[in-house]
Amino acid sequence: MNLIWQVVKEQLLHLNLIFRLSFFEEKSKYTMHYLGALWQLLNPLTQIGVYWFVFGFGIRGGSSVGETPFFLWLIAGIVPWLYINPALSQASNSIYSNISLVSKMKFPVSVLPSIKIIGNSFAFFIMIVIALGIISLKGFFPGLYLLQLPYYLLCLYLLLFGLTLLLSTLTTIIRDIQQMVQSGMRIMMYILPIVWNVQSLPAPIIKTMELNPFFYIIDGFRYSLLGGKWFFQDPAYSIYFWLVTLLILFMGSSVHMKFRHKFVDYI
Repeated sequence: MNLIWQVVKEQLLHLNLIFRLSFFEEKSKYTMHYLGALWQLLNPLTQIGVYWFVFGFGIRGGSSVGETPFFLWLIAGIVPWLYINPALSQASNSIYSNISLVSKMKFPVSVLPSIKIIGNSFAFFIMIVIALGIISLKGFFPGLYLLQLPYYLLCLYLLLFGLTLLLSTLTTIIRDIQQMVQSGMRIMMYILPIVWNVQSLPAPIIKTMELNPFFYIIDGFRYSLLGGKWFFQDPAYSIYFWLVTLLILFMGSSVHMKFRHKFVDYI
């Protein structure tokens, strides 16, 4: 736990640096584009439209998921994924791709994954507002269930930080890890309840899929934006998620602190 606190403390002490560099990176990313930062919204909206057409009409024939229209069910689950995917991929490569910062003696290297996580959050929060607006206009406002959204955001950020801290360290040492991460993200898109309803599968398969902590996150966002279930109604699954998240955070902190002074040699 001491290692976890040491790394978390480093984030808190350099919070201003994290936000400044995140904002600078996101601002400079679209400097040469006519539409600028608007692409941060156009890209995910285009993807949502394609998935809705392919899975909503092409595969499901326009049928609903229970009493919920498929489009609303889709956006409630895909909005967090459209944040998780680039945030995890970019943050996992953040140390290796920033050798100029890593080589500085006093630079807090552990904040590099956080910069990518926060940078991708700007468009993420706008997408949450847009999704909630669409859901509300369709008459499916979640009511009090929306109050648990901050809880699932906390779950998401802690899981992402621990995982990217571990992966960014391993990627610096073994370059193949980054390719494995990208391949894994493509596969995970279809083994999570994002574009299709897994509840039609046999119970043992669902239980196996639930071992993935991101399953907890996707379901949680859907419950927060559409309602239907509180996080404390399944205490066993919540305890499992937190145990896995803390284990990942401990592993990430341990590996990072062990190798951080050798990053320049590996790069």
